[in-house]
Amino acid sequence: MRVVVLGVGNILMSDEGVGVYAVTELDKLYALPDWVEVIDGGTSGMDCLDRIADADLLLIADSMRSPGKQPGDITRIADEEINAWFKTRISPHQVGLSDVLAACVFQGIAPKKVVLVGVQPASFDTAMELTPQVAAVLPQVIERLVAELVDFGVTVHAKAAA
Repeated sequence: MRVVVLGVGNILMSDEGVGVYAVTELDKLYALPDWVEVIDGGTSGMDCLDRIADADLLLIADSMRSPGKQPGDITRIADEEINAWFKTRISPHQVGLSDVLAACVFQGIAPKKVVLVGVQPASFDTAMELTPQVAAVLPQVIERLVAELVDFGVTVHAKAAA
């Protein structure tokens, strides 16, 4: 089994970086099996292709603009829902991620299951910190990532406090 947890976003653009912050904290707080790879994908796009190819689960954390949502609202979409989400550009790096997933499908190496945990941003202004609304839900985003891993059969343990 192979699981990839991918955080995407630009940490120089405030809430756009929430996915990167989420996977960084996940990796810091939890011990995961060797077959679970946690990736800070930043805005790297196609550079992640080989790392997500043929994963049994690709779990993505990202900012996600959704109609009717308030800043800090968390949304979960999976599999075919993700294709519909990519039809509208809602994130500055999204084309790169949608291109990577499309390339995986085209090459026959698509992840078997894809889940995205997205957070409605308050701002994409130039800033190296999350807005208060999004920072307040970061622990919930991490909890949702852990819950997705556990639901998939991954044994997750909190690391001992230093």
